[in-house]
Amino acid sequence: MSPFFQPGRRTLLALALIASSLFSAAQAQTTSSGSGQAWPAKPVKVIVNFPPGGAADQLARAIGVPLAEALGQPVVVENRGGANGNIGGEAVAKAAADGYTLLMSSGGMVSVNPHLYPKMSFNPAKDLVPVAAAARVLVFLEVKPSLPVNNVKEFLAYMKANPGKLSFGSPGNGSSPHLAAEMLKAQTNTYAVHVPYRGAAPAMQDLLGGQLDFMFDPGIGLQHVKAGKLKLLAVGSAKRSPLFPDVPTLDEAGLKNFDADTWFGFYAPAGTPPAIVNRLNQEINKILATQPVKDRIMAIGGIPAPMSPSDFNMRAAIDGTRFGALIRARNIKGD
Repeated sequence: MSPFFQPGRRTLLALALIASSLFSAAQAQTTSSGSGQAWPAKPVKVIVNFPPGGAADQLARAIGVPLAEALGQPVVVENRGGANGNIGGEAVAKAAADGYTLLMSSGGMVSVNPHLYPKMSFNPAKDLVPVAAAARVLVFLEVKPSLPVNNVKEFLAYMKANPGKLSFGSPGNGSSPHLAAEMLKAQTNTYAVHVPYRGAAPAMQDLLGGQLDFMFDPGIGLQHVKAGKLKLLAVGSAKRSPLFPDVPTLDEAGLKNFDADTWFGFYAPAGTPPAIVNRLNQEINKILATQPVKDRIMAIGGIPAPMSPSDFNMRAAIDGTRFGALIRARNIKGD
């Protein structure tokens, strides 16, 4: 530095503040990889890897509207169901890693599907990066009204007295509702026929229509419980649902350590710039703290679950370990 310029303490402080402001401004102008444009400069697509009406779809749409406002660009939700989420997951894994294509999925696609499909066309753990968790989704044991049971004890007794005569639906092989039913069967030494669907919504329609006897519902049928069209027997979670504080957990009903909850959230193609991932994570976490979105999530029995991308990734790894053991023990195969 020139001897003719010796800054004082105040000058140095002013320079530091200016540098900090410039850095913050640079951070705010999140740029897409290699484009030089401020991100986002066009609509963001969210692919939901299950059909319309299910928990993933409802979460994507509940968060998508305020996310569009936060980003200043439209957020377009597109449903691509099939193969327990693999079709939509592959579409995002192979999309450009520029922040304009995201995935909304149950955690099962990352933590469960590799155990179900030995030869997947993509590797969820390597080809996708976690962006933000959306909600912890509970599962609710519901039966059709005509089934002559009113609690878990009666339900299990009826299953044992009628082996193979009851049927249950799920969004697909290896989905959290399916795994919940397999947990129940394994712990109680009972048997019922599994009917996989291409999503929770069509399975729920058949339960309402009486074609199925029971189902572990990821929350989309709770309105029908309140209307008396379905009977809610228990919650397949570690804790009771705030929506139904008088309904016991299956653990309380005698199935020790029963917990079939799963975490739903957003993913992006691997290689998406960290600045974009962090911006999305921050915006989604803010949205999850707003009352309207909390209410939407609670309406399907879920619990908002804001967390960092690394914590979300760790949660998926834990679920992969516990669900993988069940899949191997029950010899569950993909569709």
